[in-house]
Amino acid sequence: MADVIRRIEEIEYEMSKTQKNKATSGHLGLLKAKLAKLRRELITPKSQGGSGSVESFEVAKTGDSRIGFVGFPSVGKSTLLSNLAGVYSEVAAYEFTTLTTVPGCIKYKGAKIQLLDLPGIIEGAKDGKGRGRQVIAVARTANLIFIVLDVLKPLGHKKIIEKELEGFGVRLNKTPPNIIFRRKDKGGINLQTMVPQTELDLDLIKTILEEYRISNADVMLRCDATTDEFIDVVEGNRSYIPCIYLLNKIDQISVEELEIICKIPHTVPISAHHKWNYDDLLEKMWQYLQLVRIYTKPKGQLPDYEAPVVLQKEKCSVEDFCNKIHRTILKELKYALVWGTSVKHQPQRVGIAHVLNDEDVVQIVKSVK
Repeated sequence: MADVIRRIEEIEYEMSKTQKNKATSGHLGLLKAKLAKLRRELITPKSQGGSGSVESFEVAKTGDSRIGFVGFPSVGKSTLLSNLAGVYSEVAAYEFTTLTTVPGCIKYKGAKIQLLDLPGIIEGAKDGKGRGRQVIAVARTANLIFIVLDVLKPLGHKKIIEKELEGFGVRLNKTPPNIIFRRKDKGGINLQTMVPQTELDLDLIKTILEEYRISNADVMLRCDATTDEFIDVVEGNRSYIPCIYLLNKIDQISVEELEIICKIPHTVPISAHHKWNYDDLLEKMWQYLQLVRIYTKPKGQLPDYEAPVVLQKEKCSVEDFCNKIHRTILKELKYALVWGTSVKHQPQRVGIAHVLNDEDVVQIVKSVK
């Protein structure tokens, strides 16, 4: 492990000394590919014999969605969890009070959302310092990340935490690049570009793929992609997670200062201690989670508005709805009746491929055998 970290530092040093221009793009692309391969070794270290396994911070996933609290020690993560979920997470004036993952759960707009108060991370967490790799490994499983920042030093902490998460394969507030990459048995490297490229060309792509010992592949670039984005697609283990930056302790600054730091994108200013601005935080949380609530309607009865079936926005078809309730329903399904904004007529008969909208009402009609 120490050897891997040493090699990463050497490559990072060489990259910092290399000038960025067209002549050095191939060399930099090769260094970035080597760096990505070494980072992968840190994310998934080789299993070692014996009983020297490292304790994990993972907890069982419950509810409809999961949010991880990430931040430096003593920025108010535990206070925020205690106030939001009513769960006791030890709070003290010294650093590293939280030593393991503390789970909590809140119910908002009918959805059960799991909150995870993770131990504080420090600079160098991605390389294993302060058990940071275990903390970030749990953060990778979240549907949304809350990065809790001290409002007195927000930008410095924000930059460090982003670097640690990036180094562990987490991409914050980004979507996967529109790149198609397929390995094949023969035929060499075939490149197709749908839009003009400012950085990538066939030679650079061949240089990167040589490092991965790939000599036959089809590559289609549907966006103006960077070297880093192409390496992310080749690696295939990146997590694209939405993130909200919580600027905590706003009771310690002036209104003028608050107006300036609120211009940072994806931020919500709060005071965990005084419970200020929690309404805005919960509303933004709901917006970023992109959950879809579907109400069930038994035949001849009124819809059940108390306990909706909650789905992710990218998986909200009638088929996903049936699977969320019980896997056997799909085998017996004849069709579904839907009321709401996803259909033209009220009700409308639909099949399993129909995509549902938030707050639609669904009645399942089973086939008679």
